[in-house]
Amino acid sequence: MAGGAFVDAPSGKSYEGGITAFVIFTCAVAAMGGLIFGYDIGISGGVTSMEPFLRKFFPSVYKKMKKAGSGNEYCKFDSQLLTLFTSSLYIAALVASFFASIVTRRFGRKMSMFIGGLVFLFGSILNGAAVNIEMLIIGRLLLGVGVGFGNQAVPVYLSEMAPAKFRGALNIGFQMAVTIGILVANLINYGTARIKGGWGWRLSLGLAAVPAILMTIGSLFLPDTPNSILERGHTEKAKQMLRKIRGTDNVDEEFQDLFDASEAAKKVDHPWKNIVQPRYRPQLVISVLIPFFQQLTGINVINFYAPVLFKTLGFGDNASLMSAVITGTINVLATFVSIFTVDKFGRRILFLEGGIQMIISQAAIGAMIAIYFGVDGDGNLSKVQADILLFLICTYVAAFAWSWGPLGWLVPSEICPLEIRSAGQAINVSVNMLFTFVIAQVFLTMLCHMKFGLFFFFAGFVITMTIFISFFLPETKNVNIEEMIRVWKAHWFWGKYIPDDAVIGKHERSN
Repeated sequence: MAGGAFVDAPSGKSYEGGITAFVIFTCAVAAMGGLIFGYDIGISGGVTSMEPFLRKFFPSVYKKMKKAGSGNEYCKFDSQLLTLFTSSLYIAALVASFFASIVTRRFGRKMSMFIGGLVFLFGSILNGAAVNIEMLIIGRLLLGVGVGFGNQAVPVYLSEMAPAKFRGALNIGFQMAVTIGILVANLINYGTARIKGGWGWRLSLGLAAVPAILMTIGSLFLPDTPNSILERGHTEKAKQMLRKIRGTDNVDEEFQDLFDASEAAKKVDHPWKNIVQPRYRPQLVISVLIPFFQQLTGINVINFYAPVLFKTLGFGDNASLMSAVITGTINVLATFVSIFTVDKFGRRILFLEGGIQMIISQAAIGAMIAIYFGVDGDGNLSKVQADILLFLICTYVAAFAWSWGPLGWLVPSEICPLEIRSAGQAINVSVNMLFTFVIAQVFLTMLCHMKFGLFFFFAGFVITMTIFISFFLPETKNVNIEEMIRVWKAHWFWGKYIPDDAVIGKHERSN
């Protein structure tokens, strides 16, 4: 067993053709789906730190925040209703992802993107015009449906359009769009918080319509992937699309593999029953644990509640929003590291380095908060101390942005064969949304009760997930999606679940 966990997977075939301007364009448009997700993540934390918004919808939180000498800084934003505003979106996304998997399989990836963008547009309009908490929550639920459909379709679309040797970089375009969405939201919050008259929060929420419009209109002009076209029985059209995206007429070998995979997939009437079979155990486990671990890194504590967290730790109103802008900028820049290295050095090294860096950063953040705020939460930070804390948080954000952030979406989207791909991605999205909901709903309460220990709590999970990656995730760089079965068969642990005929049959078809 020792060392068996670290054997490189076979690289599989190398097809003719490469990356084309057409593929780059279509992937850039499709990645707009990440903008709606990122914008929402970034906007909610800033809005919930704005006094006019709190005064209108969450007066009890506003009074607690303004109460002089309230003592415990950890608990001043603790409100289940306030966290429901943030978290309600993700429970809606969870439910929507199951319906989206059906739409994605039967009508194509671009249809799911179109529906997601349209519903998100309606939700953003409702939120911007909200006059009561009910209207606000309904709008958030609609946003969740949009996110569920977008997150189901976009990563799969990007993985299917990209050549194997560039799949990592192009797929990470989704995460890049997420980080840009977060940064833009932070910048907008910083600007709208200064608007006199107390209506800046409406502009913040309403501007979510912009990425929604981009995604909705963009999806109308996108082609479907060859895999999706084949899945719906249009053989010649699929081959023509493959020629177009590869930039060569010599696509017979790759097309034959896609065709064989499609024919195998058509024999599967119930992908949900199929994915629980032992032969798909690696894909099922990875599709569940990767998104679960991604949320237990604690990153959405920063993404959702950065302004609230910074305000809790003694940063002023504008300082807390500006600190969120700084972390958002680091998030975008660090994602470029992943884009330029994921297909060169592989997924595992980024996972492992990022995990170690997050562990160190979280432990240092927890220790610093423990020293200066203690258990009772009564304390403050000098400017130098605040700068050091912000640096540690940026170090943590950077590590996530080039590891678990993009790879948490990339790896599950590239490991499933066509016959279970829609089910696998639905599981990935739903688990991600479920635990995003849980973290968003309980974080402020956990901060109130666990105090600085919360950061050690998340660091403990990062240790666990880093060990898991080290032993149980094989390298998948430069492996064609339809050849991925060989990777699992070669793995020291997962190989026993893969029947010999699954690999032999694929080898015979390829010859």
